Amino acid sequence: MDDGQVTLAVADGVARLTLDRPAKHNAITNAMAEQLAQHARAINLDDSVRAVLLQGAGERAFCAGMDLRAIEAFPSAWDFRHRPDYPGAVRGIRKPVVAALKGWALGGGFELALAADIRVAGQSTRIGFPEVTRGWVGGGGASQMLPRLVGVGQAMRLLLTGEQVDAAEALRLRLVEQVVADADVPATALALCERLAAFSPVAVQAVKACVRHALEMPLSAGLAYENEMNVLCLAALREGGRA
Repeated sequence: MDDGQVTLAVADGVARLTLDRPAKHNAITNAMAEQLAQHARAINLDDSVRAVLLQGAGERAFCAGMDLRAIEAFPSAWDFRHRPDYPGAVRGIRKPVVAALKGWALGGGFELALAADIRVAGQSTRIGFPEVTRGWVGGGGASQMLPRLVGVGQAMRLLLTGEQVDAAEALRLRLVEQVVADADVPATALALCERLAAFSPVAVQAVKACVRHALEMPLSAGLAYENEMNVLCLAALREGGRA
């Protein structure tokens, strides 16, 4: 079995996380899930990393989700419950994450993209959640993140039917933030990462923390949290905290 790999390369403040299994549409194996979790921890501990580019190798797919044979490798459903949570690993990255999408982004593959902060899609991008057609529900966050992103009705349509949407509809639904020609996806996503990497890392990570907490906190608590993050940023500036 081609277990694939997830590679990590860091240059000029940007970490490039690449799902490298193009012959299988970058479908995630258990080994790749473990590697992704390890790389996410390393990124959080590496102060030289200020932004993250998440991408799939090849031209046909960002990620087709979890490899079905990897699911079958678990002896029981109980064992599967304790699988590596690869979308959760990306959600746990404190630095801003930009997902570069081309071709298929299905099931757990788009749950990975949902775990990123900004999604740049090529015109060939096709997004879908086929789990219901196979008899289960996705376990990487789609049912929780989609209603927050596109509203309950559209989330229900996507999750209950398993139908796919193209890049234009994905932009209309706010599943992605930008659509460009496929050939321009890598450069566009990298340029965005480089722009974010040039800002104060304290400020950028504070913005991310504030927005993420806004999804969970009542308004009064969120406003208080934002104020504390503002004070933290000002303290960092006074101490020369841009570096």
